[in-house]
Parts: sequence; C-alpha cells; structure tokens
Amino acid sequence: MSLFKSASTVSLLTLLSRITGFVRETLIASAFGASALTDAFRVAFLIPNLFRRLFAEGAFSQAFVPVLAATRAEQGDAATKTLIDKVATVLAWSVLLTSLLGVLAAPGLVWLMASGLQQTPTGMTTAVNLTRYMFPYIAFMSMVALSAGILNTWRRFAVPAATPVLLNVSMILAAWLGAPWLASQGIEPIYALAVGVMLGGVLQLAVQIPALKRLGLLPRIALSPAGIRDAWNDGGTRRILGLMGPALLGVGVAQLSLLINTQIASHLTPGSVSWVNYADRLMEFPIALLGVALGVVLMPQLSAAKASGDSERYSAMLDWGLRWVVLLAWPCAVALVVFAQPLVAVIYHYGAFTAHDVVQTTAALTGYGVGLLGLVAIKVLAPGFYANQDTRTPVQIAVMVLVFTQIMNWLLVPYLAHAALTLSIGLGALLNALSLLIGLRMQGKYQPLAGWFKLVMQVLLASAVFGGLLIWAAQQWDWTALQSQALWRVGLMTGVGAGAGVVYFATLRGLGVDLRALWRR
Repeated sequence: MSLFKSASTVSLLTLLSRITGFVRETLIASAFGASALTDAFRVAFLIPNLFRRLFAEGAFSQAFVPVLAATRAEQGDAATKTLIDKVATVLAWSVLLTSLLGVLAAPGLVWLMASGLQQTPTGMTTAVNLTRYMFPYIAFMSMVALSAGILNTWRRFAVPAATPVLLNVSMILAAWLGAPWLASQGIEPIYALAVGVMLGGVLQLAVQIPALKRLGLLPRIALSPAGIRDAWNDGGTRRILGLMGPALLGVGVAQLSLLINTQIASHLTPGSVSWVNYADRLMEFPIALLGVALGVVLMPQLSAAKASGDSERYSAMLDWGLRWVVLLAWPCAVALVVFAQPLVAVIYHYGAFTAHDVVQTTAALTGYGVGLLGLVAIKVLAPGFYANQDTRTPVQIAVMVLVFTQIMNWLLVPYLAHAALTLSIGLGALLNALSLLIGLRMQGKYQPLAGWFKLVMQVLLASAVFGGLLIWAAQQWDWTALQSQALWRVGLMTGVGAGAGVVYFATLRGLGVDLRALWRR
C-alpha cells in the first residue's frame, strides 16, 4: 500500500472519529454548557489522559514502534513476537499499578492540576470523584496503544484509526441517555460522562483483539513473578525502557505545559477550562486528519528505512509528509483564524451553550489557529528523530518551548485571559516545529527536494483566495443569531466549507500544483 493510500485510510477513519467527536462535544455543550461542573469533568478526564499521553501514546509509542520495526526487519517475525509478549507483560502490570495509585491519589492530582476549582462549592469534590471513576481508563488505553503500534508496524492501519469512534459513541449515549436518567434519580448528571469514558476504553481494547489474533500477534501476558521478572530483564524491553526515559521527559515537558495552562485557567472566570477544551476539540480535527494520519503511517516506515540504511528513501518520505502539511494545514490554519466564530457557533451553540460561550471559545480557537501549521508539522518532524531512536533532541527542544510558552503566558494572560493560553501554545508549536526541522537538517537526516519555494508561494496565493472567501462568509451572515435555524445554519456551513475547499484546490491547480505526483507516492 502506497504512503498516500495508507495516510488516506487513516485520515478517512479519523474523519469518522472526529465527526462523532463533534457530535459528542455538541451534546455535552448543549446539555451542560460551560460551568464549574463541566470544568470539573474536563479536569478529571484530563488527568488519566495526561498519564495516557505520558506512558502510552507518548513515550511508550515513541520508543516501542521504532524498536519493533527494527526487530522485525533485522531478526524476523518470531523474535518480534517474543518482544511483543515481554513488552506487553511489563506494560500491563505497570499500568495496573498506576491505575490503583491514581485512584488513591485523586485529591492530590486534582489539586495539582486545577486548584482553582475550589472557587465553587462542588467543583473540587466533583472533580475528585470523577477522577477516581475514570482513572483506570489509562490501563485500557495503554494496551490499546500497544496494539496500535503492532498493527501499524504490520501496516494494518484501519482498526487503530477507527477505535476512537467507540469512545465517542459511548460518551454520546452517556450524554443523551445516561445523563437524563441520572437526573431523574436525583444524581448529578455529569457522572454519566464518566461511565461513557470507561465503557469507551473497554470497547476500544476489545476490538483490537480479533485483529491481533488474525496476525498471530495477540500478546501473552505473564502472570507469574518469574515471567514478569524475565520480561523486565529482557534486552528488547530494556532497550525500549532506555529510549522511554528521554521520550518520557520530552512528553512530560509538553504535559507539564498543559498542566500549567489548566491550573491557570482554573483560576480565571469559571468556564475558562471548558472554553479552552471546546476550542481544543476543534483544533484537534485538522491535527488528527493531517498530522496524526501522516505520523502514524510514516513512523514504522521511517524506522524500517533507517534499519535498512536507506537514507535517501528516509529523507524522501519526510519531504513527502512536509509537502502535505503545507498543502493542507496552511488553509486549515487560515480557516481557524478568520472563520472561528461561525465554526464555534455551528458546532456548539445549542441548549446551555450561550452566545457568550461562543465568543469566549472563538477567542481560544483563534489562538490555536495561529500555530496550527506548527502543531501539524510536529507530527511529521518528530518521527524523523524517533525513527533514528533519538529521543533526546526532541526533549531539549521541548524544554526550550516550555520556557517560551510560559513566558508568553506571563506576558499575555493579564490582557487576553484564557485566549492567551491557546495563543502561547500555538506560538510555541511554531517554534517547536522550526527547531525540529533545523535539527533534522543539521544532522543531515533530511534533504529537501527541489521545488519548495515555488510550492510555498502557490499555497500562500491559494490560501489568500480561500481566506478571502471565508472572511466574506463570516461577515455575510450572523452565525450566532441563526441558532433558531439549526439545519439551515449547518447546511450553510457545509456549503461555504465545500465551496471554499473547491476554490482552494482549483486555485492550486490553476497555479500549476501537481497533486497527482504526491498521490502516487
């Protein structure tokens, strides 16, 4: 399967995930709005997700996939299966212990994450309870990350890309059916969302099992102390753990930035955590469709190219990924900056989500839009280091970006409030991506192919036309006032988006951009 077809498969399934994610967020916004209780849920859900990003999808995946791909290329499938069993054993027991500790430490974790929730009588208590109910989610998602790494290495991209849909469906049912039922029983409805999260985690892990069985790669987890000790002392496991150290520091730096931002938001106007989170959901749509899809496809193939010593193919794949980033992420960034208010209104402005919430979420989304190109580019550039089993360079860059981001927060929060938090992240992402690119060039890992200056100029011109059309559409209609005409507003948004997209690609073609050359890769 070509790089483009693989990335398209992941992107289309991710699109389904994001669409159901928007339905989920729309229901949550309509049912609960933006309040101290939604802030409590966001913080509680963020805590297991933070640990998941640290130990599962973050440091673990960055260390596991390159070693897995290299082991398969150098030693064959039998040795790779042995490595999978031993790594799965260490991971399973580690996340089980982490989950137990997390449930016990919930009050301290919530205080560290968002002590400002104490501004309201129920905010802190609700956040602690929700954290205890949802913390075991990390155990399921860590094993999902292991399964996804295996399947992606065998180029089975569909199941890992589709599984997030199950979390969204579970939470949709929780908000739609569970919340009203709890309310009828005199129980705070927000707790229904915790049930949806846990059900989603169980389902996401369950669907991985048949896919792994078909490949004969379902991990065997050792239960005896001797088996656990053997897995821990295995050379491959130790190699992954060694790589995880710097990677964990790098991911930890990024999560520390998130923790600081959440702490700051919790001390601002109640609802600030939710406004930032609602904006984050919209920002993650293009990141997932473009950056995550490209990163998932490139990581195992870059690792295989490195293992085989094919530096030319390695560099060419990075170049291919970066060209798609520029072609697709730049117009998305333009849309988030100039068309943010219509997007927020159409997605969230229902029920308890007020016009004031639209304004506040729009401000946060615009900040993310400024840095979207960097946020997407990181997903392509970082695997260039991880495939070389270099986790130290991204760590050094991440530390620099953390300092920069917090300096921006210190300067901007007094003036822009919660919107400063997203703007700082966006600016930091641009700095991060530029630093990663310079690092790859200085190490001689990436040599740009010809035609970059011409491509950038073509994209800038096409994006200017695209952005002009969106600015006109944003001013032509009062998107917030159209709340009572929900179907018309959604249809209008669809028409404007489709029309602007057609104009963008038609302009690219008119300027001489040959997209077919990239499709064939």
